[in-house]
Amino acid sequence: MQFALTEDQIAVRDMAREFAAEKIAPFAQKWDEEKFFPVDVMREAAALGMGGIYIRDDVGGSALTRFDAALIFEALATGCPTVSSFISIHNMASWMIDAYGSDTQRQKWLPRLCSMELIASYALTEPGAGSDAAALSTRAVRDGDHYVLNGQKQFISGAGTSDIYVAMVRTGGEGARGVSTLVIDRDTPGVSFGANERKMGWNAQPTRAVIFENARVPVANRLGEEGIGFKVAMAGLDGGRLNIAACSLGGAQSALDKSLAYTKERRAFGQRLDEFQALQFRLADMATELEAARTFLWRAAAALDRKDPDATMLCAMAKRFGTDAGFEIANQALQLHGGYGYLAEYGIEKIVRDLRVHQILEGTNEIMRVIVARKLVEGAR
Repeated sequence: MQFALTEDQIAVRDMAREFAAEKIAPFAQKWDEEKFFPVDVMREAAALGMGGIYIRDDVGGSALTRFDAALIFEALATGCPTVSSFISIHNMASWMIDAYGSDTQRQKWLPRLCSMELIASYALTEPGAGSDAAALSTRAVRDGDHYVLNGQKQFISGAGTSDIYVAMVRTGGEGARGVSTLVIDRDTPGVSFGANERKMGWNAQPTRAVIFENARVPVANRLGEEGIGFKVAMAGLDGGRLNIAACSLGGAQSALDKSLAYTKERRAFGQRLDEFQALQFRLADMATELEAARTFLWRAAAALDRKDPDATMLCAMAKRFGTDAGFEIANQALQLHGGYGYLAEYGIEKIVRDLRVHQILEGTNEIMRVIVARKLVEGAR
C-alpha cells in the first residue's frame, strides 16, 4: 500500500487542481445559479487527458490507473463537485466501451469520447428500478439486425446533451441474467428526453429521463454477449464509486479550506474564531475525517488496480465512508460560518447541496452496506 505519492502522481494531481482553480472555481456559483452545463470547459479538461483517464492509449486515452483517477477527481471537485462528478460519469461510461467493446466499437466511439467531442452518459436507473437495478424493465426485442427498445431511464446525468448513452436493457428473462448493454445514439428515432429535473444540487449538469418508444438500435451496438449487461454495469460502478467518493473529498477539502480562512478572519468576543479551542477541535476533527477517508479511498483504488478479490467490497466501503464524511465535513463548515454559511456568496451551501446526492447515487449508502455485509457473511460460511 502506498502512503506517499510519486512525482508523477503529484504532477497529475497538481495539474488537475490548477485547472479547477483557474477554469472551474471562479464560475461554479454562476453555473449553479443558471443551471449551465459547461461542456466547453470539460472539453478543455479532456485536452489535458481527463476525458479518458483510464482508457487505453491506442484510442486516445490517458491509460492511467484508478488511483490516478481518484487524485484527479478529488482535485477537480475542489473547483466544483458537480462538474467533476459528470466528468467521472463520462469516464465510467467510456470505460465500459473500452473494457467490453470490440475493437471496431472502441475505434468507432472512444477517440471522440476521450476528447469529449462526444459526451457519454450512463443509463441504468429506471422509475421502478433504482437500488434493485436487476429489476429493470426497459425491453429490447430483437428484430433482425436491430433491437426495438421501449421503456424509460430515470435520473440520467447529462441526458439531452450527451451524445451517447451506455444503457442497460432487458433482452432476456427476469433478473440480472436477462440484462444486456447497448450504446445508444442521442439522435436515434424514438429516443426522447423528459424535462430537466429541478434539484437540490448538481445544478451545473442536466438530469432528465431518457424515453424509448420503438427506438431501433443496431445489434452491432451491443457490448459483449447478451446477458452480461448487469455484470458490465456493476463493473463500471466499482470505479464510479471510487470517483464519487473522490468528488466528495474534493468538495469537503474546499469547504475545510474556506473554514480555515473564515475562522482566521472572523472575530467574536474579542478574539479570532480560530483561537477558540472548541472550534480548533472541530477543525481538527474535520481534517482527521477527511484524511481517514482519503487514505481509505487510496487503499480501495489500489485494490481495484491490482484486481484484488476484495476490490468490490473495498470500493463500496470507500464510497460509503467517503461520501458520508464529505457531506458531514461540508455541513460542519457551514455551521462554522454561522449565518454567512447559509448565503450563496460564500460557496459553502452549494458544496453541501452538491455533496448530499453523493450518498444516494452510484448505489445508495444503504446498498453499500448490503454489499459489504454480503461479502462478510459469505466469507464467514
